[in-house]
Order: sequence, then structure tokens, then C-alpha cells
Amino acid sequence: MTERKTLQKLTLKDNFLFAAVMSEPENCKQLLELALGVAVDHVEVDTEKSIVYHPQYKGIRLDVFARDEKGTRFNVEMQVAGRPLERRCRYYHSQMDMDLLLSGVPYGELPDSYVVFLCDFDPFLLGKYRYTVKHVFAEDGSFHYEDGSHTVFLSMKGRNGEEVPESLVRFLRFLSAGETESRGEFGDDYVRHLQLTIRRIKSDREMGERYMLFEEMLKDERAEGWEEGRTQGHAQGRIEGAQEMIFELLSLYGEVPADLRKRIRSVEDTAALGQLLKMAAQVKSISEFESVTDL
Repeated sequence: MTERKTLQKLTLKDNFLFAAVMSEPENCKQLLELALGVAVDHVEVDTEKSIVYHPQYKGIRLDVFARDEKGTRFNVEMQVAGRPLERRCRYYHSQMDMDLLLSGVPYGELPDSYVVFLCDFDPFLLGKYRYTVKHVFAEDGSFHYEDGSHTVFLSMKGRNGEEVPESLVRFLRFLSAGETESRGEFGDDYVRHLQLTIRRIKSDREMGERYMLFEEMLKDERAEGWEEGRTQGHAQGRIEGAQEMIFELLSLYGEVPADLRKRIRSVEDTAALGQLLKMAAQVKSISEFESVTDL
């Protein structure tokens, strides 16, 4: 049985810590500038979408969703397994577009969207630190087709340091470092700032409690139960499980009132429960949860 890490032993490669660190706009902004090789004036991190609950799928997803002042959408995710990523990118682009279309944005006004994957493996085995995807015309190999979607893969296993900025190489080396090594000196101001953020998060008691709760939610037996429920169509089990997770999050702030429990129990739509779970993960008190929901 693999021993679970404590919050103190996490590195930036661990999804929970990565999402927590990159929820701070300045950290996210500098990461995007490194990944894309362009200046980014300002970003807003959508913390509600950065911790996403999927009642019908895999429970918790820790991504970083952000937008800039032009409306450009960004989705950044840590990848620590060598699974195929191309269709995963396609899914994320489609999700960002769908959110906008459902809110009334016409096709012609869809903003640019970026998907950035940080990989602790070489996704294409070419030894590159950065892979930038372009649309190619097969007939002549030119790059003239632009639909506003952009995909970038960063690899911690790159070998072409002479072809990319030194700051990107230092950052990726920091990402690939173990917990002890990651506390060392990398000769980079951005890395130092990230190290300070990590120390602050690890000393935050509330963040420690949240991490323990999320770890409990990701136990193998519970994950298997969710998968079994999805496969066999056990809708009621998924609903009750979502309700219990909401209660667990709210209980961090005290006793959940009986009337609030009753109101949450009355919600049986999985999409609505997913929204409530996201709210419960973001608020700072039970009263705040009640004030921002329609229960």
C-alpha cells in the first residue's frame, strides 16, 4: 500500500499544492508568461472552477482556470502520468468554449483559449522543454489556419536548454525537484516567490484541513465506489455521496444546522450538487455558504 503524502511533503508537482499556489493571480500570470513566451498584463484566477467536482465522473479535479482583461481563457494542469493528452486538450478547449456559448457569447466573438499542460515526462519524446501546437495545412505545411485555440506542453525532461529562455528551464527544474531539493536555491526570482508561497500554504492550518479532507475523498475505496456507481447507473448513491462531501466540507467550520442539512438533502440534481460542492470548497464559513447559495 502506498503511503499517502502529508501536506508538508507535497511539491508543486502534486495537484493539490499546484492548484493552491496558482490560485494566486501573480503566480499564475508569471507561469503563463513563461509557458507562452509573451507578456500577460493581468489575469483573474477562477477559483470556483479550479476545484471542480464531477458527480458522474472522477470526483475531484484540480486545474487552474484563468482569464485576462481581453477575455482570453487559460486552463493549466499538471500531468504526472504518460497517458495520451491530445484528446484531453480537445476536451478542455471545448469546455471553455461551451461555457461561453451557454452564457450567450456568439461564435464570432469567442476569445482565444489556451491549454497548458506541465508534464513530468516527455510527451512527444523529442527532448523539448516546450512544445507549441500549431494548425498545419497538410497540402503545403504552412501555418495559416488560426481558430483562436492554442495548446502548449511543457516538459520537465527537456534537453534543449539553448533553444528556450533560462528562466523557463530553471522553473521546470524546480518543478521536477523532490521535496527537499525544491527548497534549495535555483537562482530565479520567480522560483523564490513560489517557494515563499508554498511555505505559507504549508503553514496554513485551514489549508491542511482541506488537504486532509480531499485526501479522504480520494481514497481508493471511495473512488472505486464512484466508478462502480457510474458504470452501473447507481444515481442515488452518487447523489448521497455528493451530499455527504458537502457536509464534510462545511463541518470544518462547525456544526451544520439541521435545517441546512435538510435543504441540501432535498437537492437531487447532480449538476446542482456539483455547484454546491464547489461553493462549500470555497467559502470561509457556514453562514457564507448559506448567503451565496439559493437554498
